Amino acid sequence: MHRIRIFWGIVAGVFLYATLAAAASQVPTMSIEELKQRLGDKSLLIVDVRSPKDWDNSKVKITKAKRMAPRDTDWILAEPKSRPIVLYCA
Repeated sequence: MHRIRIFWGIVAGVFLYATLAAAASQVPTMSIEELKQRLGDKSLLIVDVRSPKDWDNSKVKITKAKRMAPRDTDWILAEPKSRPIVLYCA
């Protein structure tokens, strides 16, 4: 019985990994150069999702980026789906 649970746990883990990998491959990315060119774009929302400790200790911050906790995702529901959002973590 224990082996069956382990087997199904592994199957579930592989399925979850494959699902997340497929979803992540569909998320558009932006190069640093493209972001630099778009920093004045008022339609672009830049969100810094670093931990509070990393944020406080950082000497480099993107001007006009909003600081949001990585686990706080409620704010995204208020944003229009058409608005480009850049999540910045390092």
